[in-house]
Formats: sequence, structure tokens, C-alpha cells
Amino acid sequence: MGPLAGLRILEFASIGPGPMCAMLLADLGADIIRVDRIEPSGLGIGMAATFDVCARNRRSIALDLKNAAGRAAVLRLVATVDVLIEGFRPGVAERLGLGPDTCMTSNPRLVYGRMTGFGQDGKLAQAAGHDLNYIALTGALHAIGPKGGTPLPPLNLVGDYGGGALYLALGILSALFERNRSGNGQVVDAAMVEGAASLMSIFYGLVAAGSWQTERGSNLLDGGAPFYNVYETSDGRYVSIAALENKFFAELARLIGLDSKFVARQMDRSLWPELRARMTEIFRSQTREHWCALLEGTDACFAPVLSIREAPEHPHNRQRGVFVQVNGFAQPAAAPHFSRSKPAAPQPPPQSGAHTQDVLRDAGFSAAEIDALRAARAIA
Repeated sequence: MGPLAGLRILEFASIGPGPMCAMLLADLGADIIRVDRIEPSGLGIGMAATFDVCARNRRSIALDLKNAAGRAAVLRLVATVDVLIEGFRPGVAERLGLGPDTCMTSNPRLVYGRMTGFGQDGKLAQAAGHDLNYIALTGALHAIGPKGGTPLPPLNLVGDYGGGALYLALGILSALFERNRSGNGQVVDAAMVEGAASLMSIFYGLVAAGSWQTERGSNLLDGGAPFYNVYETSDGRYVSIAALENKFFAELARLIGLDSKFVARQMDRSLWPELRARMTEIFRSQTREHWCALLEGTDACFAPVLSIREAPEHPHNRQRGVFVQVNGFAQPAAAPHFSRSKPAAPQPPPQSGAHTQDVLRDAGFSAAEIDALRAARAIA
């Protein structure tokens, strides 16, 4: 089920964008085998497997990549898959004997997906880092935060997941499409710096055109505009307003009782401080529920600011199936929707090594070979 049904992927366990990319592909039907370590790796934030949403829809094999027998077993698995995903520091896979040259000798049609922060080469390729460091190099972090304040980390959405996981998935699917013509696999070198920079494309254009100030909180989309902002309500909650177009701002003004002068001079920056003060006063006068009743579903470009606990219960999200229950708690459903190739319901994340024997047997390993791998401590 799902549009990627029949696609086979081998994933070396990692953190952040690698697992997210694999989850996206698995959600859409790809068959993913995750190679976990036999011993705890110290990766991640110490979360129980049950709650590791990005590890769902996998089969897990626990295997020692530093063991010669374990590496040989991996290469046999490589020969059976379409895609390999790894997130090691540059050079590590090669030192393990599992780099692209070796793997693609076993499987010339292999798409070898590599996920790093800085890329496989360059001045910083060997440096340690995380999402915040990567987006700091692109202009994205500098642009996010309040006027006169420090830049704010936007969770790890921009580097790990936007610039990393999504671009790796795009690269893998593009390489698979190209393989249909050439018959050959290739390496996809996905770097979070480059993906995050790509996400900033429109803002580089706006700066060049003189339409974007580099001072935070001074522009249309960064909180500088009063009509594209978040406001506190009387019950200490928040609502979002994004009435950029004048016709939408006029509708907002009508519904909340803003003076018509603000509509006529919406883009007059000299009036923005007064407009912001007035909108702050208005929204603080009533509860979030009041504003939802008045504005939700209108052309005022309004939505309540929901917490992670609230979002799954919103009527629109429930109607569209944005969230699903897996393992007894709400988590995002597969996205996007397809008219025919509907993905199956997500399956819970596996315990490390839960499918070791089944995966090896499916790949053609005999019972004696599996026993030998266990005796050599190559598998759990």
C-alpha cells in the first residue's frame, strides 16, 4: 500500500534527519530495514522506542558494523535493496568498508543517500554540529527572532527536517527517477546547510530587490508587520493573524472593529506601531474561544495557536486525519494524501533487533549462516 510500495531501503540508524527521511518514505509504502547497533549507541535523547515516532514503519536488524562478519552480512543486504541511507560523519562509512564504491560494486543500481550537516567535503565537513549551527550559516537563524532581540532557534525544523530530511528524500526519489533512464544508481550528498539555504531562496531575492531588511522583526513575514503576527488573548492564550492582502485585512478590520484608516494605509510603516498597539488591545480584550467563534473560517486569515496537545483535537485536523493514534498516543499521519495509492496506517517503531532473523532469512541467509553470525557476535 502507498505510492512507494515495492521500494526497498536499508537505513543505518542515526539521529535527526536520517530517521525522519526514512519515516517519510516508509509512511508512503517503502519497505525499510533499519540497521541498529547491538549496544546502545548514545544517539538521540534517551527516548523509549515506543515513543520514537520517526522510527515507525520499519523492520530492525541489530548488527555490529565493526565486525567483519557483520559487514559482510550488510553487503549481502545491500545487494537486495534500491536505496541505502546513512548519516555518518564523512569518511566513516568508507572506513567501515561500507562506502558508496564498495556498496555500489555489490549493487550498481543502488541509490546511496548520505545525510550530513556540512556535506561530504569542504572546510567544515569533519566538524561536529547540529541543526542550529547549520542554519546559522545560511541566514535563516539570523532572520528569526524579535526586533532588538537575539535570534531564536526554530525548534530543529529548518535544518534537520526541512533542509535535511526533505531534501534527502527529494534527492533519493530524483535519483530513482533518473535510474529508470540510465539503469545506474548514484550518490545523493544531502547537506543540511545547503537544504536550509535553498529554503531561504525567496528571502535572498527580497533582499536583492531592496524589499527585505536584515534587521529581525522588521519585515512582512518575520513579525514586523502587525497584520502578520501573534497576539495574546485575555485568557493567556494566543491567536495568529496573517492578513497580508488588503482585501483580507479589510475583512479582519471589519470583524474586530479596526478603524478604516488602518485599512487604507495598511503598508504605511509609520502607522504600524499604532496599529500593533490597537490590535494588541483588541485581542487582549477577549478569550481565544471568542476569537475562534468570530474569525475562524473567515477570510481574515486567522487560526488559534494550538499546543502539541491541543492540535490533534482541532475539528479540521480530525476531519482531515492529520493525526493518528499509534501505540496509544497521537502523532502525525502520513502526508501528503493520494487519490489512489493510499498509505497503510502507521505501524509502531520496532525494538532494536526485533526482525534480525526474519530479515536475514528473507535475504537468503540459511539457518546455519544466521547461527554463525550470532556465534561471531555479529548480530544480537
